[in-house]
Amino acid sequence: MDYPKKLVETVAKKMKGHHLEGFLSGQGPKNAALMLIGEAPGETEIKTKIPFSGRSGEKLNGWLAQAALTREDIYITSAVRSRPFSIKEQLNKKTGLLETKYPNRTPTKAEVVAYAPLLDYEINKIQPKILVPMGNTGLQRLLGSKFTISAYHGQLLHLPILKYSKSKNQLIKSANIYTIFPTYHPAAVFYNQKLDPLIQKDWTFLASLIKQCD
Repeated sequence: MDYPKKLVETVAKKMKGHHLEGFLSGQGPKNAALMLIGEAPGETEIKTKIPFSGRSGEKLNGWLAQAALTREDIYITSAVRSRPFSIKEQLNKKTGLLETKYPNRTPTKAEVVAYAPLLDYEINKIQPKILVPMGNTGLQRLLGSKFTISAYHGQLLHLPILKYSKSKNQLIKSANIYTIFPTYHPAAVFYNQKLDPLIQKDWTFLASLIKQCD
């Protein structure tokens, strides 16, 4: 996705001083029926410039294949486009030396709001039939903090979404109704393997919805 230069520059200016690395654009066909909305790129995604190209990406590819879908069928983006990282001092047990690590972290609310105009732009350009937030960050970017994946996972919702208001510098409800299908972030299965069949069921259902959209 090519974003207006001024839009990207405005976001970069707001995020100056934040612990963020690189920039990853949304990717996929311009007429995609599904738009996947993740949290933020990780270290692997920033290096490869491909959304979900790490361990989470392998899980996602597997579910897509089992549902007879490919990445060419969907548009993939995220609430935040740069990698949020923290700075931690850690003792190397082998060398006994103190090392500085820069692990991934969950983006802050301020970071989600700052990048919000980019997601708004994508939604307007792609006009997806169904928005698929994966994980709480993506879901709450669209519907607010009262919504959680554990409560709304696997449900087809028809609601107004949150969009960025420049005058208020915050997210406000849109006038239009959107179709939203929340599902777990692929990384969730690394902490709870029991979620795997549930997520696969979601993708099978989404595949049937795409066929209805054709």
